[in-house]
Amino acid sequence: MQQLLEELKRRHQLAMATAYPPTASVNEFANNFLNWLFPEYMGKVMPDIVLVEEYAHMLQIELQHLLEPMQKQLPSDAVHLSQEFMSHAPAIYDALTKDAEALYQGDPAATCLYEVIRAYPGFVAIAFYRIAHTLHKLHIPLLPRMITEQAHSRTGIDIHPAAVIAPYFCMDHGTGIVIGETTIIGAHVKIYQGVTLGALSVDKDMARSKRHPTIEDNVVIYAGATILGGNTVVGHHSIIGGNVWLVKSTAPFSRVYYKADSSMNFIENSY
Repeated sequence: MQQLLEELKRRHQLAMATAYPPTASVNEFANNFLNWLFPEYMGKVMPDIVLVEEYAHMLQIELQHLLEPMQKQLPSDAVHLSQEFMSHAPAIYDALTKDAEALYQGDPAATCLYEVIRAYPGFVAIAFYRIAHTLHKLHIPLLPRMITEQAHSRTGIDIHPAAVIAPYFCMDHGTGIVIGETTIIGAHVKIYQGVTLGALSVDKDMARSKRHPTIEDNVVIYAGATILGGNTVVGHHSIIGGNVWLVKSTAPFSRVYYKADSSMNFIENSY
């Protein structure tokens, strides 16, 4: 027991020296930022431009305080990074507005944009990803992954913050979707529950290589499909059927689906 206590003491001392902010504080910032952009999300409204501007300043200070304990691990000072993040707010808002519209147009059950923003797991997951991705591009460690993992735990959708996802992204139902670190997804892509965009190998030696697929514009991927490999490119305007296992590229306008005998059928350039 004494040996364990000594080991735990060293572990706690190391954690104190690392000084990452508490998970709850990071989660609170992400939720506050999203509610600032979309008051439908939590229903906390600020119907005055002065209040909206003051809230933006509060968010910048909130992020700054999260970053200050990590200063030694940051590429520049916490004040500059928090201001830089907030300067990207218009781009985050623009992308998420398009994502919400794609979700609304892509789901016949959606009654209005308010419902999509307030209640749809696909919107929560893509929103937290876009916040995390912006932090990732600023080379801020750990916080991006903490934010996407908050969305993962709430929605069952696992998106790595380093993935590159264009606007008008629609995740219908969403549960069980996995999008790996080096995935690239074009505009107007729709994917259903249980889709995996993953790697062919999990070898640590491949950590800095392109391991996950590229999905071009206007692709639909149906439930349970698995698409693997950094060299795998799904051409634009393609449809990937449910439960397909894909490890090679497809031409634009392709249709890939399983036949009744469990073999896979490729119909390329079907336009």
